Amino acid sequence: MYQGLKGFRDFYPEEMAAHRAVIDSVEAVTRRYGFREIGTPRLERAEMWTDKSGDEIVEELYAFEDKGGRMVTLTPELTPTVARMVVARQQALSKPIKWVSTRPFWRYEQVQQGRFREFYQTNVDTFGTDDPRADAEIIAVAADMMRELGLPAEEFEFRVSHRDILGGLFESMDDAVDTEAAIRAVDKSAKIETEEYYGLLTEAGLSRAEAEEFDRLLTRGDLDELVEFAGTERVEDAVENLRDVLAETERLGAREVCTVSLETARGLDYYTGVVFECFDAKGRVSRSIFGGGRYDDLIEQFGGQPTPAVGFAVGVMNSTLPELLEVADVFPEEAISTDYYVLTAGDSDEVLDVAADVAGDLRALGHVVETDLSGRGFGSQMGYADSIEAETVVIVGERDLADDVVTLKDMGTGDQTQAPLDSFPPSEGRPTYEDYEG
Repeated sequence: MYQGLKGFRDFYPEEMAAHRAVIDSVEAVTRRYGFREIGTPRLERAEMWTDKSGDEIVEELYAFEDKGGRMVTLTPELTPTVARMVVARQQALSKPIKWVSTRPFWRYEQVQQGRFREFYQTNVDTFGTDDPRADAEIIAVAADMMRELGLPAEEFEFRVSHRDILGGLFESMDDAVDTEAAIRAVDKSAKIETEEYYGLLTEAGLSRAEAEEFDRLLTRGDLDELVEFAGTERVEDAVENLRDVLAETERLGAREVCTVSLETARGLDYYTGVVFECFDAKGRVSRSIFGGGRYDDLIEQFGGQPTPAVGFAVGVMNSTLPELLEVADVFPEEAISTDYYVLTAGDSDEVLDVAADVAGDLRALGHVVETDLSGRGFGSQMGYADSIEAETVVIVGERDLADDVVTLKDMGTGDQTQAPLDSFPPSEGRPTYEDYEG
């Protein structure tokens, strides 16, 4: 018997129904804000990642040489792909460009709770504007997603920061500081011990005293104090931008879930402005649920014209979001349901023809309908209807047709009645036992 691969999951119908409900809720929010769905390839040229991160990143990819001799990879993230797509039609696309996509990604990494090698994300991105309202809208979309999934404001929080505050602080300390390495150290600060954190900061070029002072500044989180300490326009402008974005989230009803957290850095180097991460406000899930931010330089790095951009990606399957929904007791029920099962009592052409017509008419009304595919007897069909959670069984039999009726059985109560064949189903609605009772 074959075993599934480590880091990959099977989803049976009941499980998939719950995840589909999550995906539908998340995507519904993006549509309300005007984000348009795109489709993207699962394979890309590996150089889209190696050119930016070096050949060593191949160890983290599902990369291989294809039959044309090209080094390709299953995509580990969407951002480079959408950047390539924007560059390809940059002049023709109306700005701002607002795109959304839900699909799987693959990374060869250590499997752990909430982290798989195949995972599904909904990516939400806005290109072509650096207005604080665009950043605020992205945060508002993310907040509305969480609410749509049943999480009240007290169940989650967005920790918001600005990359230029951190970069500007490091820049003001010493020209020898490796700013990117120092920001990556900040991004790890909540996951490691203090001494290890200070060690990473000193490796990035800070003295021990500077590392301790920097840590104190971030912990206090006083934005005015940070501006005064750095004494640079870069930090002053970043603080002003952060405040503008937060003011806009107030207008959009998302400010209540935002907390200024300057330790939030986002590890990826392409972020350039406001960044945020979503966390379980009650600490039941220790890892970040998802995050995003502004990345104004990426399109230019892929050969396009300078194009500001902001976005985020939320894991809708094989991620920490379903984990949070489960511990908060709002994960959708893992169950399948069927509106009608059309049962055939007999195998005459008339019975089969009428049953097919009834099933087709019900499906045309948008209902979920199943019929017998295995030549089962009456009792076996009833057992199957029960197993698929059919709400109503429509019985088409020789005796029913002799009276020009069908029999409706309510599977919840076991009650049944008859409905005239010439008016069943009606041209609209969802006919049930109660409609014909008496």
